[in-house]
Parts: sequence; C-alpha cells; structure tokens
Amino acid sequence: MPDEPTRIALFPLANVVLFPRVKTPLHIFEPRYRALMRDALDSNRRIGMAVVRPEHQADIAGDPPLFPVGCCGEISEFQRRPDGRYDLVLLGIWRFRIIEEETRTPDRLYRVARVQPLDEAFPEAERDRVSRLRASVVENVAWLARRTESESARFEPSLFAAIDDATFVNVLANAIAFPTEEKQSLLEADSIPERYARLASALSFRRAELDMRSETGRRPLH
Repeated sequence: MPDEPTRIALFPLANVVLFPRVKTPLHIFEPRYRALMRDALDSNRRIGMAVVRPEHQADIAGDPPLFPVGCCGEISEFQRRPDGRYDLVLLGIWRFRIIEEETRTPDRLYRVARVQPLDEAFPEAERDRVSRLRASVVENVAWLARRTESESARFEPSLFAAIDDATFVNVLANAIAFPTEEKQSLLEADSIPERYARLASALSFRRAELDMRSETGRRPLH
C-alpha cells in the first residue's frame, strides 16, 4: 500500500462495495470502462472502486457524487469477450479516501482521482475485544442462516476457524446481504475492531428484527 497520495482510475457503481482481501466478480460493458480496463491492464492492473451516493443513482450514466471512501482493487483474473466486453475478478487490496478528482481530458472517458490510502488498523490491545465480537458474529450468522433457511444455512463456523480476523470480517461484510449503504458504513470503519463492532451490531439488529416479526406473527389479533 502506498504511503503517500496516489492517482487511481475510478469505477463507480451503485450497489457494489469492494472490501480489502475479498474477491469480487465484475462485468465491464460500457465503452468508458472498457477503456479503463485496457489502460489498467497495460499498467498496474489496479482500479479504484467507489459507490455512488444513493440520492444520485439516477445520474450514474454521468459523473454522480461518490462516497469519499472506496477500495483499490487489483485485477486477478480477466477474460475479454469477442465484442470487447470484459469479465474479471477484482481483489480488494487497500482502502482509500478521495482527495480530489482530476479534470477530465478529451482523450480519457473515465474518472481519475488523487486518493489517500487508508490503513486497516488492528491494535494488539484490541485482540481480546475482537475475539469476543467474532464469537458474537459467528453465533448470529449461524442463527440467521438457520432462521432464514437460505443458501448460507450451510454456514459452518469450524470451516472458518483458521481464517485471520481481518480477512474473516471483510469476507462476511461482503457476503451478507446488507443494503449498500450499510456495507459502505462497514468499509468506512477506521479499524478492524470497529468493523467487527459495526458488523456485530448490524447482525444483532437483524436478529432482533426477525424475532419481532416472528412474535408479531404468533400474536392473536382482536
């Protein structure tokens, strides 16, 4: 991760939040982002993912305002289709905060910004707290999986026991079907412990919400 502000091409989307250490599949079809792909493949294979603010999603065909925190991704796999579209897998590598966007030039179709890379802090003093939060997250994910009888009902905590804390919280933040704004809030957490705290809170809220719906459904109506 760079220590100083750096220049990065932006790929804004309305409903995809990229997290560090997580792989995300993408399909590129717009001409401006095909150009971005070609340029990225010719240089460092990196793309800055950023989310369009919800109140401006109708303007996504233009240059709508973005949330200030995004994630730099590295193209780990790609396939170019005969018609020029791309299928790729982007691996999140580090978060960033947008400092300013560069003025568009006539020969560049896509957006570019100067960004400040952001560290994923994980103080040693927070290890015990994270251990407790992780246990809460695992318990709630397992409960929600059973309760909703979804595909994630196959969730087996033991399969994830060997995964380090930073990867684990980012994988779950990406995998669980939270609204985009909630995922953005998780990405913006300043540290791994804070991301765990936000994730644990979001899961506890969802569990309480489902319990309330269940109780309401059983309550006799008069």
